[in-house]
Amino acid sequence: MHPALHTTICERLGARIPIFGFSHSLEVVAAVTAAGGIGVWGATRSTPEEIRDGLAWLTEQADGRPFGIDLVLPQGMPETDDRAQMEAAIPEEHRAFVTGLRDKYGVPDDGLPGTRSRFVRSEEMADRQFAEILASPVAILAMGVGSPPAKVTEAKEHGKTVISLVGAPKHAERALAAGADMLVAQGYEAGAHTGDIGTFALVPQIVRLAGDVPVVVAGGVAGGEHIAAALALGGAGVWMGTAWLFTREHGMDPVIRAKLEAAGSADTIRSRADSGKTLRQIKTAWTEEWEAQAAPTPLKMPFQDILVGDFLGAVERHHIEPLLKSEAGQSVAYFDQLTDVRSIIDSLERDATAALQRLDQ
Repeated sequence: MHPALHTTICERLGARIPIFGFSHSLEVVAAVTAAGGIGVWGATRSTPEEIRDGLAWLTEQADGRPFGIDLVLPQGMPETDDRAQMEAAIPEEHRAFVTGLRDKYGVPDDGLPGTRSRFVRSEEMADRQFAEILASPVAILAMGVGSPPAKVTEAKEHGKTVISLVGAPKHAERALAAGADMLVAQGYEAGAHTGDIGTFALVPQIVRLAGDVPVVVAGGVAGGEHIAAALALGGAGVWMGTAWLFTREHGMDPVIRAKLEAAGSADTIRSRADSGKTLRQIKTAWTEEWEAQAAPTPLKMPFQDILVGDFLGAVERHHIEPLLKSEAGQSVAYFDQLTDVRSIIDSLERDATAALQRLDQ
């Protein structure tokens, strides 16, 4: 391994290589950590009880190696987990649109919630999730959206390393003021919730603002050359999510994986249809319907979650092929076959070393 890959991230967190692997799959998170990286579990749609059990399992699997958990903590969420209150505020136009999609694609109304509608994204639920994290031995807490100062302070008081994901200089300023220990500069190319500034333009701005606070690079990272570029931009590591969708550990639905394998960088789109905030995913009939001229403007978070959550859950349960989808970044173009986590980590390390050696010449 090239010595430049042993960054301050490795020193501070005890990782062998400065690669953060974000995933909603516990198995992927454990495998990234076992391979020498830092697995990060995206748990914002998990119940407090699931978080407690998941962190206990990860702690056992990690055997002292570093791993973390990620929550989305946006401002302006309702105080209580009151779905009936949310339902009452949803406009009839939006209800009718979703009903029309249900009829058009034959999506059964099975009376069950989906991932986004099992509970309301609220201050009450965030506090309960947060309490489970504080009570656990997990050493790293990432904040995917928002860096509430009180929660940053409390997490640090409990010995957690706090990492804030930022998509613009103003977000970085707020996270630094709140006391974040590290920043993830996430560019436009990234999957899931992402902003308007490209990675190449964003990272140096965040590095300058951060001073001695390490900056991790996210958005479009797929290969070793991207890691070398991240270091050259002033980053101390990389944050990856899309790559792990192609691993056996993830257990992706074969139909969705085939869509991912066929996708290029231009086959992703940022849409507000899922959560109310921009969310990069592969283009499907779902995104096309919400981009149509007759479609209503998606509601703000968390109302959009409640509007579409049951519907999307039924799409998955009943396997409605045109609407099956996945979040993915523009790096999806670099992956087109099933692999495993360790093979990806090994390839990243090998290719990053080769790229850095070329720069040494």
